[in-house]
Amino acid sequence: MQWREETARVKRKAYKEQEYWGKPVPGFGDPKARVLAVGLAPGAHGSNRTGRQFTGDASGGFLFPALHRAGFASQAEAKSRNDGMTLKDLYITASARCAPPDNQPAPAELTACQPYLEREIQILQPRVIVCLGKIAFDRILKIFSLRGLKFAHGAAYSIQPSSFIAHHLLCSYHPSQQNTLTGKLSAEMFDEIWSKAKEISDKDG
Repeated sequence: MQWREETARVKRKAYKEQEYWGKPVPGFGDPKARVLAVGLAPGAHGSNRTGRQFTGDASGGFLFPALHRAGFASQAEAKSRNDGMTLKDLYITASARCAPPDNQPAPAELTACQPYLEREIQILQPRVIVCLGKIAFDRILKIFSLRGLKFAHGAAYSIQPSSFIAHHLLCSYHPSQQNTLTGKLSAEMFDEIWSKAKEISDKDG
């Protein structure tokens, strides 16, 4: 929390004239969404600045064009929480709610934020959960008390939880620059994830 607020106070030079959000970043999207996307944590100068998940940074610059191509997002560019972006049949959240140093939330922070993610799942009752990265995947496994499942890009699992309604987990590499600039995650690979999410949710009702 202290690092999040200090980052918002000091600011990056490119954004020095802007007011940073500097608080925990809530999820956003369609309240009736059948697809839930779970990321890692707010970016220091992205979501921590704009106050909306994946908005205003390079990860969002890769994510939202893919969501727009798949029909989940009303536009391909996300600059601020007042830019008119709407999501259809999709809700976006994160494993940690505050921007962490080096984009690496501590285990204690993930544990502290878990009840918020659990509550979102309970309210939304999604049919598909897209885990953006292994940390998000591991957090979902903890919530559902699942064992033996392995993270791999494109991996899909059907689950039969007793207290939640989600039926499918879908894994993707996180759309960070570390993955996108190195070619580990291509636009084609990412498009396949969202096409699969739509296909499963449509089939599953």
